[in-house]
Order: sequence, then structure tokens, then C-alpha cells
Amino acid sequence: MKITRKGQVIDVPGNQPGEGEVAPDFALQDLQDATISLASLKGQPTIISIIPDIDTRVCAIQTKRFNQEASQLAGIHFVTISNNTKEEQANWCGQEGVDMTMVHDPENVFGEAYSIYMPELGRYARSIFVLDQDSVIRYREIVLEMSHEPDYTQAIEAAKRLV
Repeated sequence: MKITRKGQVIDVPGNQPGEGEVAPDFALQDLQDATISLASLKGQPTIISIIPDIDTRVCAIQTKRFNQEASQLAGIHFVTISNNTKEEQANWCGQEGVDMTMVHDPENVFGEAYSIYMPELGRYARSIFVLDQDSVIRYREIVLEMSHEPDYTQAIEAAKRLV
């Protein structure tokens, strides 16, 4: 797959999982060192928000928006994943007052499993995956222009339909 970053074409190698497929397994740590895995998210719908770098403007907007939505919607897991370090995520969350589940993956385990890692940039492609209670992907968006925000409404509506 190819996306752009302000017009520059960037390769996102591999086959990204699609709607109707069981989401690839993962197990990573959140900011409290608890393990967040696909198995731990089963039982209720989940929005996985993937961002390239927490310390950039659009990623901050995306994370704040889903943090706001998480505080207003019951019965839906909200998880943000980036390949930033734990310290980078914790510092940003502390400054911005964000308290949603943040998962760090500096080793790119999640990025490789979901084929959203961009080797050229060393970052993830901006993506949203909505999983049902059985971890089947019911909505997927890989944002084609890295500097653009995802379609929050579509992702949230897809998750609400699963509650």
C-alpha cells in the first residue's frame, strides 16, 4: 500500500488486515506496565487508534479526540498505539491531561503484525481499526495522507453499532 506525506509517496509494505478478518494478535504494555493484548480486549467493541508520533500536531488532535469520546461512551474500549517510547507517551499524556489507554511499541511488534509500519519513516501509518467483541475487524481506515485526520465519526459509529 502507498500513502503520502505532504505529497511524498511512502510505502507501507505488507498486507494490512481488512474488514471481516480476525485482528492479528498482539501483547504490549500500557503506561502502567499492564499488558494490553487482543485477548484482554475481547468481550466488548474496541477502537484501536494508531498514530505515527505522539509529539506531532495531528497525532495530538487524534488522541485528544478519542480521549474525549472515551469519556462519553460506555461499553467500548479505546486504545491508542504508537511506536513512541513509554516516556514520550507518559510525558505527553501528563502535559495534555489525557488518561486513556496508551500502548507503546518501540520495537514495532504491532506495526509489523498489522503491516502498518513504514520503514522509510520508522513510524506507523495513521490508522483506525474497530473490532467487535470477538476481535473481528468491522471497520478499518488507513489514512492515505499522513497529515490528515481520520474519519472519527465513521469509526465511532461503527463501534456504537457493535454495543
